[in-house]
Order: sequence, then C-alpha cells, then structure tokens
Amino acid sequence: MTREMTIAEKLKELQTEINGICASVGRDPKEVKVLLATKTVEPARIMEAINAGYRLLGENKVQELKAKAEPLAAANPEWHFIGHLQTNKVKDVLPHIKVLHSLDRLSLAEELHKKLSQQGKTLEVLVQVNSSNEESKFGLPPEEIIPFTKQLKDFPTLKVKGLMTLALFASEEEKVRPCFKIMKSLFDQLKAENLPHAEMKELSMGMSGDYKTAIEEGATILRIGTKIFGHRQYPDTHYWPPKNS
Repeated sequence: MTREMTIAEKLKELQTEINGICASVGRDPKEVKVLLATKTVEPARIMEAINAGYRLLGENKVQELKAKAEPLAAANPEWHFIGHLQTNKVKDVLPHIKVLHSLDRLSLAEELHKKLSQQGKTLEVLVQVNSSNEESKFGLPPEEIIPFTKQLKDFPTLKVKGLMTLALFASEEEKVRPCFKIMKSLFDQLKAENLPHAEMKELSMGMSGDYKTAIEEGATILRIGTKIFGHRQYPDTHYWPPKNS
C-alpha cells in the first residue's frame, strides 16, 4: 500500500513543478509565490506547512480566520483574505491580514479606508476581476477595472498592489486560459498608467486545478489548497456564495 505523502513532501513536489513550468516559459521561479488556501484545515496541519517554509496563508471566511489566527500567531504567518468581504466584517478582518485580495466595490473601499484611518494603518489590496463574465461571480467586469482603480486614489490608506481573479471553473485548459490572458492584459495596462497609488506587482490567479496555465500567463500568487491539503468537506460555493444567494 502506498504511503500518503506528507504536507512537506507535497509542497516540495509542488515547488519542483513550479520551477519546471517557469523554466519552460522563461520565468524566474522567485516571481511566483504559493499562498496556501487553508479553508477547513485545522491549525496543526497548517503548522506542518509553515514548518516547511510556507508562511503565506489565505482564508475565505472571517470566522475561520479569527479562529486560526490566535493558535498560529507564534509562527508569525502572513495572512491574506481571499474571500468575498462584507462591509460589516471589515472591523473583524483588519487586525489579522496584510493583504485583501477581493476589493470589488467602492462601498468596501470606503469602509476599509474609514476603519484604517481611525487606526492609523494602511492595507495592501488587490482588485478583484470577474474575468470569466459569470453572473454568479464577484468581482468587477474587465472594462471597469481601470476606471475603478483610478478612483481608489481617494482612499490613501489602501495600497493597490495588483489584481485577483477566480477563473472559469473548468477542466479544459482552452476555456481557462482566456481568463488569465485578460488578467495579464489588464495588469499591463494598469502598469502603463503609472498611477501613484497603484504599484502593480501582483497577479493573484491560479488554484490547484489550473496553476500551470496561470503561471504560463503571468501569475505571481497561486492560491493552492486542495493539492496540498486534500479535498474539502464543503464545495467551493460554500466559500464563494453566488451573488444572488
């Protein structure tokens, strides 16, 4: 019977794959970071990944983030919030995160800025793009991204660092790749705008099922969960509820 790989072994295997993909497209592997999506994963297992050298952690739900932040605090991980954030949860998430991946509306920007101003803090943010144009997905349509990002100059506590997307959930590479191409094009356009408040450094795209294509198209942050921690007990819709629910 084959022994199941440890989390550290899975991470080592993943890094080897990333290195190979980067080599095939002429990218430096140091440009690509692994953000571990830790939804439903208990702190002890997350600690195995931290001990293997992976400190970037992402949560989709505020309650889960709060529950895990304290037991893992001594390990000093860097928490990112990668789920849809309701404005009434801003005060709960801010004490824990370094980066928000899902800024998708001005009302959220306003609430973040208000709370951050009160605390004398800043926050790194990524603007979420609905690159697949699916009605059920959060994020702004591609054509609204540049005007929206320009408006964020009115919120100086928000440090725009790039873009994020959830690509089309599909197994066929040819259906997923256009989402990532759209993202790279928007990223390059925004970079060319040279906005003082938007330092375009990060493209957060690609998950366990499509990270190879994402790397090929320019991803700098991969949000990897299932490949390292196994399948979750809940479907993705539990963490990314449809907009009309």
